[in-house]
Amino acid sequence: MTNQDTKQSSPAPMALDRSDERVSHSTGLTGTIRAFVSRVRSGDLGMLPVAIGLIVISTVFSILNPIFLAPNNLVNLLFDCATVGIISLGVVCVLILGEIDLSVGSMSGLASAIIGVLWVNSGISLPLAIAAALVTGAAVGALYAVLYNRLGMPSFVATLAGLLALLGMQLYILGPTGSINLPYASPLVRFGQILVMPDWASHFLALVPGGIMIVAGLIVRQRRTAVNLSTQPLSSLLVKAVALTVALQIVVFYLNTGRGVPWMFGLFVFLVVVLNYALTKTKWGRSMFAVGGNKEAARRSGINVRRIYMSAFMLCSTLAALGGTLSASRLASSSQQAGTGDVNLNAIAAAVIGGTSLFGGRGSAYSALLGIIVIQAISNGLTLLNLSSSLRYMITGAVLAIAVIVDSLARRSRVSHGRA
Repeated sequence: MTNQDTKQSSPAPMALDRSDERVSHSTGLTGTIRAFVSRVRSGDLGMLPVAIGLIVISTVFSILNPIFLAPNNLVNLLFDCATVGIISLGVVCVLILGEIDLSVGSMSGLASAIIGVLWVNSGISLPLAIAAALVTGAAVGALYAVLYNRLGMPSFVATLAGLLALLGMQLYILGPTGSINLPYASPLVRFGQILVMPDWASHFLALVPGGIMIVAGLIVRQRRTAVNLSTQPLSSLLVKAVALTVALQIVVFYLNTGRGVPWMFGLFVFLVVVLNYALTKTKWGRSMFAVGGNKEAARRSGINVRRIYMSAFMLCSTLAALGGTLSASRLASSSQQAGTGDVNLNAIAAAVIGGTSLFGGRGSAYSALLGIIVIQAISNGLTLLNLSSSLRYMITGAVLAIAVIVDSLARRSRVSHGRA
């Protein structure tokens, strides 16, 4: 190469440097907005539809009945969200794999029955009774995974059979009485009905998400800077964290003007955060999305696909058992009606409405949180308007259908933009 060729080729690195500089500057507030609009146009909607839907639902019901947004009514809504929401968390895991568990309602009912029989009738300590319910849930999930992994039985069929079998077991162990009342003054019942956080505790916990956002953002900045990649401006990170913190503090302050933030809802949110971390920051979580996106490609890349299915089904049934335990604490009883009715519908619908894809490979733990709030808001609002439950079923079904349609259209858009 001649000296003239060398001179002609030398400006290329400078052009690359200016490009990197433009990328770095574009990550400010304007760049963040442009990136968000670009993601939406390409079909990466995230939780935008459910957030808009929640705002619309809240606005409509508050206009029709101002009591809807009263602090104590919102506290009751949060109590009701926790039980089915925890069940929905497990459903998110199997949906990410492109599978389904139709027995979560029956599993929660069986767990409720186990609590009543062992704790009240047999005199076994409450912690051991809860542990027995959770172990039963894990064993049922393991059985589903074995049927799927070893025999190739579709999860739809396996869990449908489980729905019937678990319901039969629930009726059998409850016996002819069909209902067992739990001690109202017990810690379990108090946890599910009346225990709320002190004001200072709720305000302190509302500071945690913003703090985590700042720490995680700084770690990402440090790692990207170390390899000479563009980073999010510190000012943008701080604005997001402050905005989130202020919003949470306002919500907590408003709830504290009533009864306060329920500890049971706090447990639900804690489990959401833990599962979100596991799905986004661990090897197991990355493997979950890989298997849900393309099982054969995941297997060829060295992922133990059978183990992933085993963990997902076991986690789903275990969380269903935990949800059933909290449902018993909420109702102060273990009965034949526990886990029946619309529990299955709401648990699965919450995950889908919240943004988890039925096609597998896409989803978030926060889907369960937002989705169950939408469903309970509809139920609560219609109850305040003294309307029949038939409307609740029809409206929830319509919202679910809209969520699936949006997911299908977004998936087509992602494919057309090469982001599937």
